[in-house]
Amino acid sequence: MKTTFASLGILLCSFLFIAATPDGAYAPGSKATDFKLKNIDGKMVSLSDYKDAKGFIVTFTCNHCPFSKAYEDRIIALHNKYSKLGYPVVAINSNDKSIAPDDSYEGMIERAKEKSFPFVYLYDESQEIAKTYGATRTPHMYLLKKDGKNLEVKYVGAIDDNSDDASAVTKKYLENALDEVIEGKEVTTNSTKAIGCTIKWKGTK
Repeated sequence: MKTTFASLGILLCSFLFIAATPDGAYAPGSKATDFKLKNIDGKMVSLSDYKDAKGFIVTFTCNHCPFSKAYEDRIIALHNKYSKLGYPVVAINSNDKSIAPDDSYEGMIERAKEKSFPFVYLYDESQEIAKTYGATRTPHMYLLKKDGKNLEVKYVGAIDDNSDDASAVTKKYLENALDEVIEGKEVTTNSTKAIGCTIKWKGTK
């Protein structure tokens, strides 16, 4: 019997550490916090640095997870399409490198170079931002829209409905939400279950 890519990823992650959703996790309608995190070029980056942005595609991701790797090209495509419309991708790695050594800051630099990431890739070494947002998986997506000085969460969850094969996707949850937000419509599906490896929390055994 042929084992699917997703099944292998799930099996791999099941041997690692499962984290419960933190209390106060962001949901559609929540006001998201800004942050200042170190980018792979050594510079500190905040969402407030993006003066012309209308919002953001925030993805909690990492270097080693098979799900994160499977979605990298799709995330790059999202950035290339929607950054021009005011919604750039902001990628964040929150994994504890003592549990997942490949997810070190040095590993981030290497992975970003291999894939030619066109977006920032930030290191949440303290894991404070992942906990604040309520991220539990890699990838875990948050669509934020600027509302005056606030950042409103418009969508939380998965990118689409097929982590195995991009060509077999039938529901583009995040892209549909982006299109509806840009058109000034209510988001039809504003929350789905994030599918991926669990974030590797410090102190977890």
